[in-house]
Amino acid sequence: AGGGPLLPDSVLYEIFLYLDHVDVLSVGLVCQQWHAVARDEFLWKELFYRYYRVSREVPRHPAAVSWYDEFQRLYDTIPCVEVQALKEHNDQVLHLSFSHSGCLFASCSKDCTVKIWSNELDISLQHSSNMRPYNWSYTQFSQFNSDDSLLLVSGVFVGPHNSSSGEIAVISMENFTLLSRVRNKPYDVFGCWLNETNLISGNLHRIGRITSCSVLWLNNAFQGIESENVNVVKRLFKIQNLNASTIRTVMVADCSRYDSPDLLLDYEEQLAASSTSTCPVFDLGSDSEEEEAKPKQTPEPAVQELLDDGGVTAEDGLQQFFDDIMEGRVRPAMTETELETKVAELFVRNRTKPPELNLLSTDSNSKTKYLIFTTGCLTYSPHQIGIKRILPHQMTTAGPVLGEERRSDEFFDSLDHVIDIHGHIIGMGLSPDHRYLYVNSRAWPRDCVISDPMQPPPIAEEIDLHVFDLKTMKEVKRALRAHRAYTPNEECFFIFLDVSRDFVASGAEDRHGYIWDRHYNICLAKLQHDNVVNSVAFSPVEQELLLTASDDTTIKVWRSPRTVRVRQARKPRPRKLLFSWLMNQKS
Repeated sequence: AGGGPLLPDSVLYEIFLYLDHVDVLSVGLVCQQWHAVARDEFLWKELFYRYYRVSREVPRHPAAVSWYDEFQRLYDTIPCVEVQALKEHNDQVLHLSFSHSGCLFASCSKDCTVKIWSNELDISLQHSSNMRPYNWSYTQFSQFNSDDSLLLVSGVFVGPHNSSSGEIAVISMENFTLLSRVRNKPYDVFGCWLNETNLISGNLHRIGRITSCSVLWLNNAFQGIESENVNVVKRLFKIQNLNASTIRTVMVADCSRYDSPDLLLDYEEQLAASSTSTCPVFDLGSDSEEEEAKPKQTPEPAVQELLDDGGVTAEDGLQQFFDDIMEGRVRPAMTETELETKVAELFVRNRTKPPELNLLSTDSNSKTKYLIFTTGCLTYSPHQIGIKRILPHQMTTAGPVLGEERRSDEFFDSLDHVIDIHGHIIGMGLSPDHRYLYVNSRAWPRDCVISDPMQPPPIAEEIDLHVFDLKTMKEVKRALRAHRAYTPNEECFFIFLDVSRDFVASGAEDRHGYIWDRHYNICLAKLQHDNVVNSVAFSPVEQELLLTASDDTTIKVWRSPRTVRVRQARKPRPRKLLFSWLMNQKS
């Protein structure tokens, strides 16, 4: 309070009107003597809850010293002031990613370039790589490795409208040379780093019209010459897909920091460590006990009995299933699509490696990581989050190339955990400590039934931002809402979000980016563009700096009011420069 007001009188006047017990005539006096008010903790607490419309059940941020400091933080540290617009791209800008040091960031665009920017006082373009010579249609995603020496760039191949092929390129940050290229299918697997020198890509093999197999590969970034003892590629997982679903949007979460997160989102856990319970599958479609009691979509009765009977082999099960069809014991009569799904389920039953045990009891000091991706089981639109543990021995390309260590009957890998979103997933992001997973989704109608996997339910225009605790595998807090999207299922595209220590931000199709406070679960700012906002990115070392990328071909740079004031104070004034010049002339 001794350094002068940080909140102008006009703001104080406006916010004090929210208090019932403050007389309007006395506000002027309060504004003149605001430093005395700043010491009134009860007044600032009332002001905070009413102005930001926060539920009184929500406690103060655990790191806050006072309610005045909290009000000041939310008012003064949100990156909501536009300070620069970058217009070097000449088509839609799809994705942004910062280096871990915060000194550089990369942008991908429909103009088929990946641009590297230097993050100084004024952001400037450092390098641009055109990927069209490699038969790319556009670049869509990028990620720096952990020591910022390499950049992973994901793109889409030129091809017909229904083509799903893409490629991943690795670029050296030392001299911006292209080191290697890896095929990636479908292209919206995107790809990601597992460690400093190994990256994950995908491939898709069709088994039937709506049945397929996704293979996730571990690739060496340098793609040297493969020998008997040194591999440049190794199969990581092989997973069966039903009902036209595929694995997409892979990312890696590090489990080592779960017990020391930057911010605990569970209010009770902030006071005392609460016990965790296992939760193999979490279904967001159930909001009440009555809903949970309602019947869910299950396989045909005859098939269900076969699946539950552990004494029947897959071959015998298939034969019995076909006999049931011929003798009319399966009712109602199944379509060709339903028949393919049931046969695939029976075939895979005894050919899948069992899931890892005790997924929730990960040692905090372990080097274990989670592979997280979108998937599904009812339709082609991604509506589930799959989680698969990556063990330390799997984090290198050394060893068998094609998974020879598995038994011959373990043809597929099973998922260790599945989270059902009950809607179309259009974005995912991890908190900086990898404890929490944030998911953008557009909900399906309640109680909808999917009878045709090629006809998913209609999706809501409102985007729900869910938060999951990866230590307990449970949803925490209520879903955040504010942003909207309008495209239908078949045209739906990814909207990238980003999470900092205290904030979460997301793009939207309503021409705005949005910022929420992670602790209070409230929307703090809307950041305007002239078209769809595809991606947002916080600086990893300065959460008061945010970038937004849009279909309007621009990248906008946003800083907090506090940062803007500091930067302006550092700029020399013209009068002082003139005075210095005159003094130099005299001397």
